[in-house]
Amino acid sequence: MSEKEQVSPLAPAAWKILSDEEANPSQKVSLLQRRYVICCGCTTAVLLVISVVMLVLGFTVFDVKEPRIHMNRIFVQRLELDETGNIRTDVNITLLADVSVNNPNMASFRFGNTTTTIYYVDGTVIGEGRNPAGKAKARQTLRMNMTVDVFPAKILGLLGLVTESLASGALTIKTYTEIDGRVKIASAVKKNVEVKLNCNATFNINSRSIQEQNCKQKVSM
Repeated sequence: MSEKEQVSPLAPAAWKILSDEEANPSQKVSLLQRRYVICCGCTTAVLLVISVVMLVLGFTVFDVKEPRIHMNRIFVQRLELDETGNIRTDVNITLLADVSVNNPNMASFRFGNTTTTIYYVDGTVIGEGRNPAGKAKARQTLRMNMTVDVFPAKILGLLGLVTESLASGALTIKTYTEIDGRVKIASAVKKNVEVKLNCNATFNINSRSIQEQNCKQKVSM
């Protein structure tokens, strides 16, 4: 009896469950494309929102506007006469200028020492004054009194001025006020601001007050 030929059993076939992506490579590529499009869309939307916000802030909060200075009135605080009724030349005339600083910005406007110079119509300096540094708060108006000393000796020394003033009772003068400051919005925007105010005024000697006043402002930023 011949021996039966021994046959080794075949190894079972290896089965592997394929995912949809592996089964369909094109579907995997399409999914990656959708994720890429969504990611780009979200990034674009965020950048668009940031741009709109920055644009709005640029036209509102970060838009530095010009501060405005207004000379409300000027009146005499001290004026001494001698026994004959003439102005004493050894004592300065003290004027008090009521000045308003209007700040339309969303941040405070800080400024240094303020200077005011008074001229006669021919350009001769007849007085000057200084005011301490200050701060006009956001969207508010700061009113301050500025003391200016006028030198009688210089007034009386002008040719023909005494006769003209006594006859008309009026003295025509010019005032120049300069304010240097800065508007700082957070830490992003810092702008230096220089405000210059030129005024022509007519001073009434009898009433010791300003009759007429015309001012022009120039701002540099």
